[in-house]
Amino acid sequence: MVVSGGVFVSWRMFGYEYTGTDSDTSYILYKDSTKLATVTDSTNYLDAAGSASSKYSVSCVLKGTEGPQSPAVTPWAQNYTSIPLTAPGGSYSASDGSTGDLDGDGKLDIVLKWDPSDSHDNAQSGVTSDVYIDGYTLAGTKLWRIDLGPNIRAGAHYTQMSVADFDGDGKAEFACKTAPGTKDGTGAYLSKGPAASDDDSAVYRNASGYILTGPEYVTVFAGDTGKELDTIAYPVPRGDVNAWGDGYGNRVDRFNGGVAFVKEGGVATGLPSIIQGRGYYTRLTVSSLTFRNGALAQNWVYDSVTACPNGGGDHSEMAADTDNDGGQEIITGTRTIDSAGTLKCDAQMGHGDAMHISELVVGKGISVFSVHETLGGGDCHDGATCKTYFVVTGGGDNGRGAADYVGTGDETAASCSSSHTGNLNCGTGATVTPNAGSNFLIYWDDDLWRELENGTSITKASGGSLLSCSDCGSNNSSKSTPTLTADLLGDWREELVLRESSNAALKVFTTTTVTKNRIYTLMHDPTYRAQVAFENSAYNQPPHVGFHIGVGMANPPVPDIHVK
Repeated sequence: MVVSGGVFVSWRMFGYEYTGTDSDTSYILYKDSTKLATVTDSTNYLDAAGSASSKYSVSCVLKGTEGPQSPAVTPWAQNYTSIPLTAPGGSYSASDGSTGDLDGDGKLDIVLKWDPSDSHDNAQSGVTSDVYIDGYTLAGTKLWRIDLGPNIRAGAHYTQMSVADFDGDGKAEFACKTAPGTKDGTGAYLSKGPAASDDDSAVYRNASGYILTGPEYVTVFAGDTGKELDTIAYPVPRGDVNAWGDGYGNRVDRFNGGVAFVKEGGVATGLPSIIQGRGYYTRLTVSSLTFRNGALAQNWVYDSVTACPNGGGDHSEMAADTDNDGGQEIITGTRTIDSAGTLKCDAQMGHGDAMHISELVVGKGISVFSVHETLGGGDCHDGATCKTYFVVTGGGDNGRGAADYVGTGDETAASCSSSHTGNLNCGTGATVTPNAGSNFLIYWDDDLWRELENGTSITKASGGSLLSCSDCGSNNSSKSTPTLTADLLGDWREELVLRESSNAALKVFTTTTVTKNRIYTLMHDPTYRAQVAFENSAYNQPPHVGFHIGVGMANPPVPDIHVK
């Protein structure tokens, strides 16, 4: 990027370039095909003599051997790039996003959900317009559009996007819940499996707008074309709607979903699985599906069957390997579902609206911070055993909270904060300041602390604005969430994806602050990669890494990456 003082250049350290020994890896930066600098302690550089016409490339020197140079690039004129959008209609807004390399060119792309103005929460009646999903490259090319049709209701809890390379062919696929009337990215109705003989003209919604009858599917679509690859029946059917906690269609259609590296047949394979969750207030289910060799199949299903104590899940799910056995657990909030699909533990704190999962207590592995609805307050507990580090109850429905290392002065644990619990040390429950806010978090400036993202702005927890977009809009009403935050490009710090208020484009913002802190790209940490995939689910939550980033941090774990 062209900045005051020259050109800011940043690049990624890939997980396979990291050995755990800092001196093993350095980078040579080239400008206009001539060596500019050898960089040993960072993955960014400020070229004071750079200009808008300069061309930069970089090579990795690993244990003394220089690898190939990257393709040359020219600087952006500002700290963002725009992806032009075409809305499905005037009543649609660009909403939640996800990411994966859809076309196999080695660059991450964007999957975007369009939200109609008549979308509804599950507790609200009303007919909604169709939901559309688009695929775009970061360079601005629209790859496809999928129309989910009249039998998928619009709202934050219905369509959860799973994006990853599920079969290991080098291209990411997209998966979600579908139904008769869904059209793939080529404009064709679904035709695989149970969809081959359905009635695509049928409309199953009732007078209140709920869809409580008719077939339900999961479909995998090709990342480059949006073409249907395979379709199967949804793994947990509606059955008796009353068994989910009400009789009108609210709780039966509360879905979560994303991607996780779970076990298949008791073995962690290293390939990601599609995760679908249905229900969480009373009956709680989590399903793992695989897409291998062109076939979508059920791997395992966890089903609480009977009522959970005070409800068993949150308005979101996340994944992390809580016991270091190579397979990721699915954390629903109060419960941890083992990577093989059985109940691992239950903190029995009930249903909640938000949760954050990372090494929230230094040296203690994966921890879970969740806010509570029925019990009020919040807690932080061990992800593997559900043993609590602190518990606060009371105060009514606690609707939002956040947890991370934001510079409290007590770096033994992250800051667990919400409006009902205040700001507490995640490990002890002791009061600390400043707080982690109650919305999104992002790595942005030159230090190791996380910044606060809310609406269309980034601020430091200690005060001070770092970014604000006046012509951008946030999503999901009062939740004020971005389209996406993720480490999409540049160094290990994250990008912020916001929609323009006019919905004419997405803006992908990146930091231009030089830092001497060097970490491999966060997308090569399996916890972070899975949590980026879950980020769009229901009440959106920001992704976290599976290790401690902060003052006095140890060297990150070496990722188990095998390059073909």
